[in-house]
Amino acid sequence: MDKFKALLASRKFWAAAVGTGLVVVKAYQPDFPLTEDQLTNVVYVIVAYILGTAIESNSGPLPPFKSK
Repeated sequence: MDKFKALLASRKFWAAAVGTGLVVVKAYQPDFPLTEDQLTNVVYVIVAYILGTAIESNSGPLPPFKSK
């Protein structure tokens, strides 16, 4: 049950759900007010967000900045 709660709290999950939802809506509602190019660009942004969030989640703290 804890994994399910963690999934529902995950930003990556909700971004993927929104992207999938948009693609499904466009497939069943061809008159949806997004062109295929716009939808593709939205999906690219969502993928970039998911990757960025995954990298952020798995990286440790950054080393302190040392000026010269």
